[in-house]
Amino acid sequence: MAPSAQAVQLMNIVPLLFIFLIFYFMIIRPQKLKDKEHRKMVESLAKNDEVITSGGIHAVVISTKEKSVIVRIDENVKIEVEKSCIVFVKKKNTANEGA
Repeated sequence: MAPSAQAVQLMNIVPLLFIFLIFYFMIIRPQKLKDKEHRKMVESLAKNDEVITSGGIHAVVISTKEKSVIVRIDENVKIEVEKSCIVFVKKKNTANEGA
């Protein structure tokens, strides 16, 4: 008995589905988790947090806006940076806020 045409077509689709699942679990899902973690980090930025920008600038957060933050990179030198450009929060300074 020869397999039907529908069974042959279904068997041709199975490897494609398998490849898609591999791409999803190896590439797409980890990237979504990383994006979610970065979004959470950016939303939790607060005054006196030490951050590093995507350009390699080490700075301290002075104030936050909706889509950007004002950071101090040196004495009397403040710049405004997009929140999406904050790559890493080095240290959360919460001990000195009350003093």
